[in-house]
Amino acid sequence: MGNDNSRSGQNVCSQFLPEEQAEMDRLFDALSSEKSSSNTSPRSFSLKALKARSHIGEALPPEMVTRLFDGMRRIDLMGKTKESSGSVSQEQFTVSMSHLLKGSSEEKSLMILKMISVTEGPVKAREVQKFTEDLVGSVVHVLNHRQELKGWTQKKAPGPAPRVQVLAAQLLSEMKLADGKKLLGPQCLDYDCDRAVIEDWVFRTHLVATFLSVVIHRGFLLHLSLNPLATLVPKRQVDKGQDFESVLDILSVIYVNSHLPQEQRHRWHLLFSSKLHGHSFAQLCGRIPHRGPCVALLEDHYGHVFGGFASCSWEIKPQFQGDDRCFLFSISPSMAVYTCTGYNDHYMYLNHGQQTIPNGLGMGGQHDYFGLWIDVDFGKGHSKAKPTCTTYNSPQLSAKEDFRFEKMEVWAVGDTSDSKLANSGKSILDVDPEAQILLEISGRSRHSQGLREVPDDE
Repeated sequence: MGNDNSRSGQNVCSQFLPEEQAEMDRLFDALSSEKSSSNTSPRSFSLKALKARSHIGEALPPEMVTRLFDGMRRIDLMGKTKESSGSVSQEQFTVSMSHLLKGSSEEKSLMILKMISVTEGPVKAREVQKFTEDLVGSVVHVLNHRQELKGWTQKKAPGPAPRVQVLAAQLLSEMKLADGKKLLGPQCLDYDCDRAVIEDWVFRTHLVATFLSVVIHRGFLLHLSLNPLATLVPKRQVDKGQDFESVLDILSVIYVNSHLPQEQRHRWHLLFSSKLHGHSFAQLCGRIPHRGPCVALLEDHYGHVFGGFASCSWEIKPQFQGDDRCFLFSISPSMAVYTCTGYNDHYMYLNHGQQTIPNGLGMGGQHDYFGLWIDVDFGKGHSKAKPTCTTYNSPQLSAKEDFRFEKMEVWAVGDTSDSKLANSGKSILDVDPEAQILLEISGRSRHSQGLREVPDDE
């Protein structure tokens, strides 16, 4: 460990491009010019100086500013075991920023351990838990301070646990201890986590490194070429004139979005909301088909929030559809994503107007036993899993197996527009059963019927 740190100087600096290193030098010059006392070296800065920089001290919570400072000053450049100083030198600053922004999982794990504890060696799992909660909370804080929520909110989840703690618990659950066990439950919080455990956690749990990068980039207002926000937070799009508050907050969106295909992470466009468009299955069927990949979610009467990602356009037909990129997820009371098992191909199902087979929207499982089911009798559904859904290996997502709900949303993700519908060769009447029903009731006919070619998939 000491030998790695002794490379600080030019070798570690080489991880930055010349223009990036110049930005680091300018930032250090600004920090080191704030002398908090006569004992502070001109080429170092103190914690007080770091907090005094308003664009940093206000953008990040005090506990995260302290953690970053402690991590930097504890970097041992000479490879000697000695007590860390009360200030950060330029070499320590450069090495730390290099590790945090461009380092390997090994280098990032070194910084995390130094941000957690002054002592060398393992740390307790409860100390990693507190660090993770501070990290997640800092992401929300800095995005809100920089006004970079992209239309989303930072509201708390329904129930007793704020979503900062829920997401932190999810990230921590990905950690594997030395004996191979996952860090699940309060009984594990006294376990030791050494550097190998932390390194493996950072390597496999990508959001940890991404959150560190966001805290540094936006906390210090860096302008480096690699922007972690590009696909972390999608732009929220709701049609003009519609005032809408989503069931999801910023952390829920970040979590679900991080599991989408890379090309679909930059934009979410609201297609359907029971609040805006009514409690109508016909409205749902009229708004979501042929609009590309979608995220569907709902909140049951007990505050459980869950849903699924449909990797392909929804189509109204009596067959299963989709592919193995689909998944189910839970947001509250806990966060989790459940991917395909390969057992069957019952990824997506959307049917309406049939008399012999189920009418509704489903994902996973089988007829009358879906992992997630929204019934044609809108407001009712089920999530059946004994013990788990065969398609997604998901448990029961709702509070009760047969549930009721008031709030449902469907978001098109990625580059989606009405052109997808136009290019599909469909009439709006093909995909809006409610419009068809209204025509039939009024006694009017579809004048375009028989005058156009039927699309290939009909």
